[in-house]
Amino acid sequence: QVQLVESGGGLVQAGGSLRLSCAASGTIFSINAMGWYRQAPGKQRELVAIISNGAGTNYADTVKGRFTISRDSAKNTVYLQMNSLKPEDTAVYYCNAVGRTQSWSLPRDYWGQGTPVTVSS
Repeated sequence: QVQLVESGGGLVQAGGSLRLSCAASGTIFSINAMGWYRQAPGKQRELVAIISNGAGTNYADTVKGRFTISRDSAKNTVYLQMNSLKPEDTAVYYCNAVGRTQSWSLPRDYWGQGTPVTVSS
């Protein structure tokens, strides 16, 4: 199994910054894409940003230019630098990884437990 542990969430004022981290551990043969999703109260979980094994990135339109995703593949860790935060960024942020535990196993999704981010106006 692959475990994902997030850190870095918290309370910040509008315009402020936070940096989220997510470290993968456990039985890891390979990890392909890693990313961040978020879920606000009463809303569906949505993609925030994703980074591939080759470091290609994709962002939700709502965070482009404000958030930056990066990855340390040697440490199986993904980061999300969030700048110019807005109240509408308030949500629980979940780390996601697509990986394999064995060379013969199929890739599957793994999720962290979530870290809350609250942006006050």
